[in-house]
Amino acid sequence: MRKTYVLDTNVLLHDPQAINRFEDNHVVVPIEVVEEIDRFKRDPSEKGRNARQVSRLLDELREQGNLSEGVPIDRSSGGTLRVVFCRSETLAQLPPELKAGNGDNNILAVALEQRMHEVMGSQPPVVLVTKDTNLRIKADAVGLTAQDYTTDKVDLADLYPGFCELWVSAEQIDRVKADGGLPLAELPQGSGGPAGLQANEGVTLVDQVQPNHTLLARFDARLGALLPLQRVPKVRLGRIQPRNREQTFALDLLLDPAVQLVTLVGKAGTGKTLLALAAGLHQVADERLYDRMLVTRPVIPLGKEIGFLPGDLEEKMGPWMQPIIDNLDYLLGAEDAPHPSRGGNRAPRSSWADLKGMGLLEVEAISYIRGRSIPRQFMVVDEAQNLTPHEVKTIVTRVGEGTKIVFTGDPYQIDNPYVDAESNGLTWLVERFKGQGLAGHVTLMRGERSELAELAANLL
Repeated sequence: MRKTYVLDTNVLLHDPQAINRFEDNHVVVPIEVVEEIDRFKRDPSEKGRNARQVSRLLDELREQGNLSEGVPIDRSSGGTLRVVFCRSETLAQLPPELKAGNGDNNILAVALEQRMHEVMGSQPPVVLVTKDTNLRIKADAVGLTAQDYTTDKVDLADLYPGFCELWVSAEQIDRVKADGGLPLAELPQGSGGPAGLQANEGVTLVDQVQPNHTLLARFDARLGALLPLQRVPKVRLGRIQPRNREQTFALDLLLDPAVQLVTLVGKAGTGKTLLALAAGLHQVADERLYDRMLVTRPVIPLGKEIGFLPGDLEEKMGPWMQPIIDNLDYLLGAEDAPHPSRGGNRAPRSSWADLKGMGLLEVEAISYIRGRSIPRQFMVVDEAQNLTPHEVKTIVTRVGEGTKIVFTGDPYQIDNPYVDAESNGLTWLVERFKGQGLAGHVTLMRGERSELAELAANLL
């Protein structure tokens, strides 16, 4: 059955193409939404760009007819769009607490008016679509059907983990070792789902007779075979060695230049950023596979902002990049240098400055990445759970020839008020690139930072 969807402003700012996502249904945009879009269009951030895109889309549709009467969104789908005013009579029918006439209440009044036509039998069922939790509560209180915008949502319970287990015979495990691979067709179809393996998925081969006899492998979709992990044992990353199975799978993806996009998801302390930086430094400084390592992360504070930061761009980015600096110091052994408090004569050297001075490291603010082309670099996007799907798309489309890009983040630690654990750009990217030969993903399960950090991540 066709429905009428009334859209809130935050839906269009989240996805400027949302109008086109409702197939053959009717879409209603309250005039209050158009006014709010107009106020946002001068914003220099991603919201401003989205607002301008929405305005251009509405203007294109306007050329097809009168928006107040309704115009076809896509003639093949049969969906229509209308821009509707909030009538004062409808606003007067709201409960006294909601008659203030603010933006949300005006949108609510438009939805109620559409609902009246539904009750009279002249219109399909009406649904208010908003990402505002409180507006959904208000809608429910006045008898309206309301829902979140779920087109780009990913159920975390079903998020692709990036690895699995297959129970096989000891002979098959030995063949993978000796022959350097095993065709997928030779595996029993009931051993855990070989037919459903994704490209570059990590596989733990378990002996059916002796379960402690295992082998780590990776599925090569191009060859249609399971290949043993060969890169991790051959590479020495200083003090960094994988401490569990998931870290081993992740490091194998990070060290493979053929896998151009890697996503690492996991709770705090699982080693996402440390592994990405270690693999990047090795391939930039030792193997010379890339010209430099580019590190970026969203500039979103955890708590209340402390105001403007002084200095040039590099100095302003300093506090935001401190977690990266800490990891680099650990990788390069800066904390092992003698410290004055321990009787030493010098302070720890600045690994950050050393790498920048040698041209091996570059720091970039995500705000200024649009329009760039980034060739032959190892790019790390940290805290990617704070990005919207549109921002992630913008970043990935900057990747030039010979560049590898790594996204790391924890969907349960989101500081961006406009996304949540199921609608952020990181989890969206994992699902969209699942099964692509150029991409790989691993969900890291176990924290390795410290016993206390692991306990806190599980209990708090």
